[in-house]
Amino acid sequence: MAKEMKMTKVEDNSAGTRAKRGVLTVVINFFLWFFSLTCIFPLFWMFYSSLKEKRVFNADVMGLPKDPTIANYTKILSNKDYRLMQSVFNSARTTILAVLLIVFIAFIVGYILSRIDFALNKPLYVMFLMGMLIPIHSLMVPIYIIFSKMGLSNHWYTLLLPYVSFALPMSIFLVQGYVKGIPTELEEAAAIDGSTFSKTLFGIILPVCKPILVTVAIINVFSCWNEFSFALILIKDRALYTVPLGLKQFTGQFTSDYPKIMSAMLITMAPIVIFYFAFSKQIIKGMVAGAVKG
Repeated sequence: MAKEMKMTKVEDNSAGTRAKRGVLTVVINFFLWFFSLTCIFPLFWMFYSSLKEKRVFNADVMGLPKDPTIANYTKILSNKDYRLMQSVFNSARTTILAVLLIVFIAFIVGYILSRIDFALNKPLYVMFLMGMLIPIHSLMVPIYIIFSKMGLSNHWYTLLLPYVSFALPMSIFLVQGYVKGIPTELEEAAAIDGSTFSKTLFGIILPVCKPILVTVAIINVFSCWNEFSFALILIKDRALYTVPLGLKQFTGQFTSDYPKIMSAMLITMAPIVIFYFAFSKQIIKGMVAGAVKG
């Protein structure tokens, strides 16, 4: 009898534990679903709001459109004054070139700081770390003056300089920490086999560093695409506007055409969304591997 009572108590406890876990799982899933909906709904709201006319939107901000129209999209794409597609092209060109330069320089410098011991190794590393502590907005006035005096502002390559410069400290820090975790036996074995420094660097170390380089590229793609401050002070020609500057022209001093703004935002978001879904597996692998290894 005593054994049966003990068995019954154990079964009751296990059943109670399972019930508690089940309730906890349901609660957690509910909050996760709720959080997901709060992230998705703004995009859905932007989409159906872009199908409204301005007066309809002002009358009912949250309501679904009764007579959906794509007039906002056609006006934006057909109006040459907006030059929105030119802004998308400018942002794409600047982002691609900047990210390529950031990844290449961060890989070289990160490897040198991690593997090669020389007199300025630690001072350079500290200098790059200090670069992460300086807020970019505190340097906007000096940068504007320097670029204006040197004739570097208002060119297609103007934004490459600040984008690459301010992204390098964090990128080098990530790469340097990742390279430190790579066994030096790889390079020693390559040296024994007669491999040159450049062949070892780009043929052996570079493929091993792919996860962290993907992470660096992802971070800087979104950062460069959405950057507004430097573009605002360094670019004046409308033909050179990037996406944030292109979107600014849809807002007036006293009123704004919000359906048209949302249509423009959805158009400019399309390249980044396509990029994310096209490389979603690599993005997830790079972020996870970079976090674990670094």
